[in-house]
Amino acid sequence: MRAILIDDEISNLENLRSLLEKHCPQVTIIATAQNVSDAVDAIEKYSPDLVFLDIQMGDQTGFDVLRQLLTRNFDIIFVTAYDHYGIQAVKFAALDYLLKPIDIDELLNAVNKAEEKLATQIQTSQLDFLLQQLKKPETNVSKIALQMQSEIRYVTLSEIIRCEADNTYTHFFLSGDEKILVSKSLKEYADLLRPKGFLRTHQSHLVNPKYVKSWLKEDGGILLLISGEKIPVSKPNKDTVKQALQQL
Repeated sequence: MRAILIDDEISNLENLRSLLEKHCPQVTIIATAQNVSDAVDAIEKYSPDLVFLDIQMGDQTGFDVLRQLLTRNFDIIFVTAYDHYGIQAVKFAALDYLLKPIDIDELLNAVNKAEEKLATQIQTSQLDFLLQQLKKPETNVSKIALQMQSEIRYVTLSEIIRCEADNTYTHFFLSGDEKILVSKSLKEYADLLRPKGFLRTHQSHLVNPKYVKSWLKEDGGILLLISGEKIPVSKPNKDTVKQALQQL
């Protein structure tokens, strides 16, 4: 994979280059850039397969790079010093990011996923979706990108009835009797969707409260959904779930 590294600090560029050369031989670094203007020029000149893009770049951001590009036909891994501006939008767009200092295992995982996308030639509009999300306040985010094996699905949050853990995978149960399997853990989606009102009822279950019909007292507490499904509520989550339902 032909890659471009973009970061406003030379030490970060050198560190990332060193890590990639040592641990990711499938990545060939074809250019680097330290500001938005040079980054745009490099991407348009070299047409990379993959871009490592720092989010905070002085007075500008990596998102400014994306906004100025005429085409965005590459995969991207964002790099950031801390979980700050834009990261929620990145997560909702199902894009990868790395926190500095970069963890080797997380780097390998992100590069491997990028390689898989390239091999299967999945064409997505994730970057366009991301830029649309960044125009909105975080409280107004209404869609999420779900990365499946052969496509990216853009799902309205109100379509999601519930999510269920399956080891490191998550099953999404959608309105219209549709079921999607995504290769991310339920914890990641629970962290992302809880601020949107979703309830973590159990270690293995996350529920959209709009689809809850009633609380059943059997077995210490069970949610009966409009569909007729019964979702367990674990003892540690019982009070939180009850309180949230009462406030609806």
